[in-house]
Amino acid sequence: MRVGVAVAPQEPGAVEFAQAAEHIGVDSLWAPEIWGYDALTGLSFLAARTSAIGLGTFVVQLGSRTPAMLAGSALSLQQLSGGRFTLGIGVSGPRVMEGWHGVEFAHPVQRTRETIDIIRMIARGERLQYAGREYQLPLPDSRGAALVPALLPAELPIYVAAMGPANLRLTGELADGWLGNAFIPELSEVFFQPLAEGAARSGRDLAALDLVAPVALEVTEDEARTDELIREHAAGYAFTIGAMGAGKENFYNQAFGRLGFAEQVDEVARLWQQGDKAAARAAVPLELGGLTNIIGDRERITQRVRAYRAAGVGTLLAKVSGSIEERIAALEVLVAAARD
Repeated sequence: MRVGVAVAPQEPGAVEFAQAAEHIGVDSLWAPEIWGYDALTGLSFLAARTSAIGLGTFVVQLGSRTPAMLAGSALSLQQLSGGRFTLGIGVSGPRVMEGWHGVEFAHPVQRTRETIDIIRMIARGERLQYAGREYQLPLPDSRGAALVPALLPAELPIYVAAMGPANLRLTGELADGWLGNAFIPELSEVFFQPLAEGAARSGRDLAALDLVAPVALEVTEDEARTDELIREHAAGYAFTIGAMGAGKENFYNQAFGRLGFAEQVDEVARLWQQGDKAAARAAVPLELGGLTNIIGDRERITQRVRAYRAAGVGTLLAKVSGSIEERIAALEVLVAAARD
């Protein structure tokens, strides 16, 4: 099992942290992109200061760039890093896309499909002529030309952050990997069944995909501290449940519902939206804090890693906090457990 780690390239000490993570055997660095710094610029900076560790986006928001611009940026980083880059993409949601980017949030699954198609055409060096529902290249009845990419063809792994069944099936059909938020290994079939259905459309099985599970990683010394941190991480989901969506369109909440937490999540959302954020935090089920993360002493961490491995996860993407020394120490425990 591989270990990745989330990074914020703009933070002080990011280079030192990335180099230390590479030294202890972490396989990949993953940079986020929400409504602030972009992911690709920061990863380029870290690529220049590391030598072998993988680099990935978690995730570039589809619609924030044209597919051709995204392909050009991704292939630039792939070439400059010596082939270490993985493009992680996702549709985000209406609050971000329409509020931050000014791009209509519509037909997200079709947009994902067409974006992957176009990026792969460019990566293969093919003349860009595409007739989709979301993208028509060149624009019909325009002065546009069907251009041949002015770059060297290259392999470019594409991973998709997907939560809904339709997007999961698309990921299984087209992507090289899945970025799986809200994943609980004991309930893996909620996500893996539609992924496998999609993979079957392409004549392959689920093992063809790198299944990536993001987890908060916390190493503790006693059960009381473990319980405290599980409560903290559960409470942290209140913002996601209450604010990350528009009306009923919250992909996290829909996924939590499919995992069996629909009633509890509805209550958390109701409390948050009424302004009672403290009550909302207290109402988040503890299972969401404990089962979607890896929190505990070395023995518990080893047990949880085994559960992820048994479910079929290929990469654990750790989110760690604290000083550089504390984060590296926690990652050393995870790397050892992943190699066990």
